[in-house]
Amino acid sequence: MTQVLTTEVRGRVAVLTLNRPGKLNAIGTPTLDRLESELHRLRGEREVRALVITGAGRAFSAGADLDEIGACAGPYDFRAFVHRTTDVFGLLEAYPKPSVAAVHGFAFGGGLELTLACDLRVAEAGARLGVPEMKLGVLPGAAGTQRLPRLAPPAIAKQMILTGEPVTAERAHAVGLVNELAPPGGALDAALELAERLAAGAPRALEAGKHLVDRGLGMDLDTAIAYERETVTALFTTLDREEGLKAFRERREPEFQGR
Repeated sequence: MTQVLTTEVRGRVAVLTLNRPGKLNAIGTPTLDRLESELHRLRGEREVRALVITGAGRAFSAGADLDEIGACAGPYDFRAFVHRTTDVFGLLEAYPKPSVAAVHGFAFGGGLELTLACDLRVAEAGARLGVPEMKLGVLPGAAGTQRLPRLAPPAIAKQMILTGEPVTAERAHAVGLVNELAPPGGALDAALELAERLAAGAPRALEAGKHLVDRGLGMDLDTAIAYERETVTALFTTLDREEGLKAFRERREPEFQGR
């Protein structure tokens, strides 16, 4: 059987590709199971320092698998599906290695929510991003109503959620939801280039930097600054910090080992 999600390691970057192009990469339980499995496996791969998530075919993802949702016997089945989705997306968000979503075509519903769980987003010019659930009489259920207003201005997030209307990649980039715009056909290459730049960092500092930003947003400023102070002090004791200083003095690229 064709795998619903494939993995290819390119240097220090693992590319995870949603692989249901005939279904516009609709995300169902098999995809979630495979994504979770690959995240656990890649966590132990020392040579992999960053992730890129993309989609096969003409779009990143149309969202949740409506066939699976339609087969739910009632609200408890649906709740279990939503719970499973949010758990796996949460695993990606908290992952120690940074991730970049490469969006082409469109990322709708659960597909957009998957990109929101990534650290950074690259999108091709002309791509569309949206949460159209309002047009079905519901709302985003995989943390879209919570992550979207934390990444885009709240008024823009409300407009997207309450109208169900998508925004273009250009608009998403202008409001800060998308980090980089790529030319048509260039999202994956641009995401790989960005991921390689991330992978050049010290692994422990990369993980700590992610956590400082994500967790610090939920703290008051004084508490967050204290958290930062303790985290940076701990990084001072690492061998990578010594290597970084040595490489700077020797005017060469550092060779970080995650120690």
